[in-house]
Amino acid sequence: MESPRHAFDFTHSMLRLCADIASRSPEFSYVDVSRVAFNICQTRRDVSHGMYASLTPLRFAHGAEQKVVRGVSWTVEPLKDERGRDYLYLLSFYLPRFQNTSLEEKLITVFHELWHIAPEFNGDLRRHAGRCYAHGPSRESYDAQMKRLAQSWLALDPPSHLYEFLSLSFTELVAEYGSIRGQRWRAPRLVRR
Repeated sequence: MESPRHAFDFTHSMLRLCADIASRSPEFSYVDVSRVAFNICQTRRDVSHGMYASLTPLRFAHGAEQKVVRGVSWTVEPLKDERGRDYLYLLSFYLPRFQNTSLEEKLITVFHELWHIAPEFNGDLRRHAGRCYAHGPSRESYDAQMKRLAQSWLALDPPSHLYEFLSLSFTELVAEYGSIRGQRWRAPRLVRR
């Protein structure tokens, strides 16, 4: 008799993966995954182009909780954990698109998004010098750096059960577990303070 399958908890698995990256990779030691809300978003169409993941900062520049624009004070609508503590970041993965890339591409994407987190871990983005503050002057060199960081993490021999789900396509993951579940957060809005 076949045992019942349990839905695969995608956001919990991503949290565990990112926690391991933060604990093993000194470049990410400042990341506290308990202050990051993990999110799955449904893509409208299963196509290879488009966003795979995104990191939304939940504070303004330098971690400010409010911003004044034309005399009006704004804040980001808070996302809270089960203890009522504010999350500082929202890390979203777009399914099935993200899951339908190669293992290497998925890991590079994870590192790409984690690298956007400010080293001060204050709810703001890492800001590179110049006009292109998010990725620096070259998106290609940014992604090449993320590939090196992902390879360095793999060389530290993390437990394979933390990332082996990334070797499966979306269809294969559903076939293995029956369904996929996870946290779904509404995109935070700017609200008047």
